[in-house]
Amino acid sequence: MKSIFIAFDQAHKDAVISLLEHNNCRGFSFFEQMQGRGSKTGDPHYGSHAWPSMCSGIITIVDDKRVDNLLKELKALDEDSELLGLRAFVWNVEQSI
Repeated sequence: MKSIFIAFDQAHKDAVISLLEHNNCRGFSFFEQMQGRGSKTGDPHYGSHAWPSMCSGIITIVDDKRVDNLLKELKALDEDSELLGLRAFVWNVEQSI
């Protein structure tokens, strides 16, 4: 199993959840308001007067076979709106209960 953490501009919320549903990734935890700044490009998301936007995050645990297609679809979403920002990170899940 793999853990996928997705950080994204709040404007992507519905699209990201829709992609999870489309890929049969049923369980996830959603973090509605996060602050951050991308490592490559894009504006900071600090919720301040200077940088008013915020980002959100989702973490989901999925079967290995679902990872590649989900990442492909998330990449396409990011490329459609590059200025908003979206990143996904994958980790191995060693154990669960």
